[in-house]
Amino acid sequence: MAVKTTLNAKNLETLGAERLAGLVMEVVEGDAARKRIARAALLEEAGGSALVTAVSKRLVSLRRAKSWVDYKKRRAFTDDLDRQRALIADQIAADTPKEALDLIWRFMALAGSVHNRIDDSSGAVGDVFQQACNDLGSIASRAKPKPEALAEQVFRALTEANDFGEFDDLIAVSADTLGEGGLTRLRTLLQAAREKEARNDTKTGKDRGRVIGFGSGGRLYEADLRQRHTQSAAHLGLLSIADALGDVDAYIAEVPPEQRSNPLFAARIAERLVAADRAADALDSLDNAVPSGDFGRSEWIAARLLALESLGREEDAQSLRWSAFERDFDPDILRAYLKKLPDFEDDEAEARALDLVAAAEDVHRAVAFLIQWPALRRAAILIEERQREFDGNIYYSLGPAADALETTEPLAATLLLRPMIDYALTHAKSSRYKHAARHLQTCEALSGVIDSWGDVEPHAAFVARLRRYHSRKDQFWYLYRD
Repeated sequence: MAVKTTLNAKNLETLGAERLAGLVMEVVEGDAARKRIARAALLEEAGGSALVTAVSKRLVSLRRAKSWVDYKKRRAFTDDLDRQRALIADQIAADTPKEALDLIWRFMALAGSVHNRIDDSSGAVGDVFQQACNDLGSIASRAKPKPEALAEQVFRALTEANDFGEFDDLIAVSADTLGEGGLTRLRTLLQAAREKEARNDTKTGKDRGRVIGFGSGGRLYEADLRQRHTQSAAHLGLLSIADALGDVDAYIAEVPPEQRSNPLFAARIAERLVAADRAADALDSLDNAVPSGDFGRSEWIAARLLALESLGREEDAQSLRWSAFERDFDPDILRAYLKKLPDFEDDEAEARALDLVAAAEDVHRAVAFLIQWPALRRAAILIEERQREFDGNIYYSLGPAADALETTEPLAATLLLRPMIDYALTHAKSSRYKHAARHLQTCEALSGVIDSWGDVEPHAAFVARLRRYHSRKDQFWYLYRD
């Protein structure tokens, strides 16, 4: 039976509305953030014009505010910001979508001033505005503004604001409401703005505004910054419009010729060509941008596989999957390869793949794959066979692998922990002593369940060796004993 004095919602209900109201007033007294929460609850209940007026006043207050939001107030400030967004998107939009659309535009206009008042290294404030941008799209679909008027609002948002990326997804989320007419109007506006800035590029001296800095090309003027912003906004906007209209040729035309030989950009173009039932053209695009290194390689392979399968060239697709696996040891690629094989051939192919991994020159890479696959017994065998090849400085690989092997393969886990301990002590990495001590404690625990050490140095002998060579590392031994 639950204790009636336990603090929970059910027990609080027994106090009655009058008593609870008094307690709430005591709690919020002198606390502005809690007062706003309580007032927001009342406004949600009241709804209608009262809610619209209250949110509007709060947005005005936020716009006028100039003071820095320190770390103590950051969470409450962000929560309040998100609360205003939710009131607009969830409450007001349900009853009066046109007023909600006006309010969400005003909310988005706060992004620049808010970011300049707060340290958003966590990205929490950015997330609020990103969600608000998504809300703008759904609210616009309810409010149904005139497409050309919406296009002009979107144009101003992209070219005059968006300093913190708050409007990056605006075209995508509003494309349905804009329709073909609105998107065409927006395209015209962006193209005209870019052409205007190109003409302004010929201006010199005072015509370019005040000097705001210096770069490799000399002085940087206000006009230079505005020009770069407009050109970037136009470029990204026109790419988004091409996607929204399904116009792959317009998308390709917007990609500079020198970038089309870049594997990443070629992959993006190829994906769109396949979607437009132009897989052969997609292969041509990819053939002109074969990756020479890791950059864009995975995207290029994915796009090429998409094109090959679209053309029914399954044998070529399988050949590409295998060659990609041989190079990259990508588990997803191998799974896709095995899935496409006829029955009873996949086991043999998997064994061949694991043999290939085990013979890899880089033992760390091989173990990482076997752990991820997973093939823990194969990983343990490999670790025991090549135990002298592990580099204790590669802790970011050895640590997770040891964790994965602790339960079923304690000897192999021990052989991965030891190099990290040795490295920390041999190189006097005092910042790692805490981790090394914890690893040695884990080795001690694992030693109790290891039945046979084979040719591996037993735990007691390993500890004795550490004490012999590192007896003066007092900090480490203190941490180990503690």
